[in-house]
Amino acid sequence: MVKYNDKNAPLLKINNMTVTFTQYDRGLKKTELPVIRDLAVEVRPGETVAVIGSSGSGKSLLAHAVMGVLPYNAEMKADMTYDGELLDKKRIEMLRGNEMVMVPQSLSFLNPLMKIGQQIKKGRNDNETNKRLNNIFEQFELDKKVMNMYPFELSGGMNRRVLVSTALIEHPRLVIADEPTPGLDPAMAKRAMSHFRDMANNGAAVLVITHDLELALETADRVSVFYSGTTIEDASVKDFEKEEYLRHPYTKALWHAMPRNGFKFISGNQSYVKNLPKGCVFSPRCPFKTKECELTQEYRSLRGGKVRCVNAK
Repeated sequence: MVKYNDKNAPLLKINNMTVTFTQYDRGLKKTELPVIRDLAVEVRPGETVAVIGSSGSGKSLLAHAVMGVLPYNAEMKADMTYDGELLDKKRIEMLRGNEMVMVPQSLSFLNPLMKIGQQIKKGRNDNETNKRLNNIFEQFELDKKVMNMYPFELSGGMNRRVLVSTALIEHPRLVIADEPTPGLDPAMAKRAMSHFRDMANNGAAVLVITHDLELALETADRVSVFYSGTTIEDASVKDFEKEEYLRHPYTKALWHAMPRNGFKFISGNQSYVKNLPKGCVFSPRCPFKTKECELTQEYRSLRGGKVRCVNAK
């Protein structure tokens, strides 16, 4: 059993996560779509882990699965622990909004009929909460009059800052931020990410889901790379200093796609869930594909990180 205050152990640990959607195709024919398969990620107190991947890789579904807010037609299975104990539906409901908070991607999570200040403070009106809210508004350059406004009266960027504020007002142990920076200008996006870094520095475990690799590298400790619903690499931020430090061909392709590294791209697209290849999910686009890539790919430790590639050395 992991001790409650064991800071060297993961606060959140997920292995073998699968998320399957049930759909009906052509009348009453039921189809099961395994959109996430064998996903693995962990985050420790005081650490920020950035989850990187293209659209459809399963990043947001990870956040929704952990917080217990998946759609009605989705089923999740996973070996998931929080603070060393099983994280099941009952425990999620107990911790959600208290120890575990989420910054959602969609602005629709804001209540259109409730004033901004009330939403952030969640009904509290004590001096400490009001002081924290004033500080947050000052940091995000939001006028105090915004507290008495409704979401429809604000711009998309301002509402994005409000969503981030809902996490900052709390004292959570686990923070999951799902694409928290779209709609923000570069300076404000960096400021938002710096707040998550501060939360980690104060002891929280922070999981930031983002498509912006360069921004993530400025504030994260580790990067977990997703592709077609599978975790393919876990690497330290320092590993992104040079291509040869990285392990998986897709992670190396992401490195080359960064503006500072030439903004190069690879041909092809991420496979649709109904047309996944055998073995490695990246193999149709991989320039180093071998016959061994058609085999099951073990998620293994390598050079201080983890990788799902039989040919990685």
